[in-house]
Amino acid sequence: MTRLFNLDFQLLHDAVLLGISVFFLCLILSYLLFEPAKKLLADRRERIASEIAAAADDKSQAAALKAEYEAKLASADREVEQILGDARKKGLENQVRIESEAKEEAARIIARANEEASLAKKRAEDEMKQQMIAVAALMAQKVVTANIDTSVQEDLVDETIKEMGTATWQSR
Repeated sequence: MTRLFNLDFQLLHDAVLLGISVFFLCLILSYLLFEPAKKLLADRRERIASEIAAAADDKSQAAALKAEYEAKLASADREVEQILGDARKKGLENQVRIESEAKEEAARIIARANEEASLAKKRAEDEMKQQMIAVAALMAQKVVTANIDTSVQEDLVDETIKEMGTATWQSR
């Protein structure tokens, strides 16, 4: 009998046994190698997904912190502006207070100067009165000692006035 491609029962039997053993070998290798590799890939996939989720959470937390810090910064800016505004207001109040105190002090100085001027005027008037009294006493003494008539008396008054000088009477 001529065999086609050298096919005989033994070869067919060996081929079937080889197929069955390859099948079982694939099953065993699948159980021993492919399952752990699949599990490793699945674990890696889950770990990457959890890291992506954690990164997204961290990103949202960072955005929330950024918004919080920006709000605090804006609040600090408002607080700084308020403090500066208060300082400006206090500065203006101090300026007004200092100006009013200076005006009051100037008014007191002017009043004191006016008082001193009036006192000096009174002293000058008193001195003038004293001089007038002295002149009157001098005239009375001359009148009494001379016991003369009115024409002589008028001459004496004119003479006394000339002795004292006209500047004394015009100093007022």
